[in-house]
Amino acid sequence: MAATMKEGVLQAFEIIKEEEIAAPIDIVFETILEQMGPLNSTPEKPMPMVLEAWPGGRWYRDLGNNTGHFWGTVQAIKTPSLLEISGPLFMSNPAVSNLQYRLTKENGVTRMRFVHRAIGWVGEQERGVEAGWNQLIGRIRTAAAEKAGT
Repeated sequence: MAATMKEGVLQAFEIIKEEEIAAPIDIVFETILEQMGPLNSTPEKPMPMVLEAWPGGRWYRDLGNNTGHFWGTVQAIKTPSLLEISGPLFMSNPAVSNLQYRLTKENGVTRMRFVHRAIGWVGEQERGVEAGWNQLIGRIRTAAAEKAGT
């Protein structure tokens, strides 16, 4: 069997977003868990996920009958200020991501710092990543503000 060596296929990207959300930090954290878990969706359709909110917990899409997609493992969680996940996320390639939500209280609002860093054989998947996170962050902002009544 012949081996194929490829040069220059290793890629990396970093997405950093800072958001102010008009809701208390506890509500924002709860909303992140909901929007990444059972209320997750794409613009086209619902895409419910399971997020086990404890260190070592899994984040995955359960398709039933022992089928699905593993997205990552909870690397760190400090309710209500930090959620960090490590894993392949949506990439079916030899790649790994680190995803962080850091929340702080600031002047009556919650400041959310979102970071997604990835390295590996990323390929074409990088192109829609930022739009996908923007959509999720928008859902978090809207749902948290509605829960807070603002």
